[in-house]
Amino acid sequence: MSDATLHSSAMDPSDFAVQIADQVESFLVAVTEVARGDEPDSAVPFLLLEVSQLLLAGGRLGAHEDIVPDERYEPDLGPEPDVDELRERLAEMLDPVDVYSEVFDPYQPRRAPVPARISDDLAGVITDLRHGMAHYRAGRVTEALWWWQFSYLSNWGAMASGALRALQSVVAHVRLNQPLEALDGLDTDEHLEEEALAEAAGEVMFQEIAGPLGLRRVK
Repeated sequence: MSDATLHSSAMDPSDFAVQIADQVESFLVAVTEVARGDEPDSAVPFLLLEVSQLLLAGGRLGAHEDIVPDERYEPDLGPEPDVDELRERLAEMLDPVDVYSEVFDPYQPRRAPVPARISDDLAGVITDLRHGMAHYRAGRVTEALWWWQFSYLSNWGAMASGALRALQSVVAHVRLNQPLEALDGLDTDEHLEEEALAEAAGEVMFQEIAGPLGLRRVK
């Protein structure tokens, strides 16, 4: 039975909350460890796995009936933890694949792709998840679930999905022996005019990411 068919009378809300909180906590710990840079060779595959698992929790929140907080106004949590250092470490580790092309809303017609960064996405996801975790650890379980559900639908779900597509694409390009094309046009509006130069740039980028990120081509 899916969460979409479950109602509060048919399941124990505390069990659902514990499962979601465990997945959130696991993601927060894992990405923080990756950002330390102790194992850069496995960063991309590991992040691909962690984001995939987090989106399972997000899917459950999205399919669940609307969660209504106990209080009308959100309790004050104080200052938000700073994620700038984590973002910068991830950006440095993921260079040169940090920037990718993203369509912000696939249901808005004729919307051109925009530049996005995996490091920014992951930092934004962590900010939202930490906010809900602060409520959870303070014993405000319903408030935490409401926040995680609301922010999944409005913010971190899209960011995690974008990062997942980018990470999966990096792994696929390397494993399938398909050099990445340069994304300079996303930032500068300049495009490589000669096909040979574009192919050369893609091959250089391929060589730069394959070894450092611990990926192998398919032979």
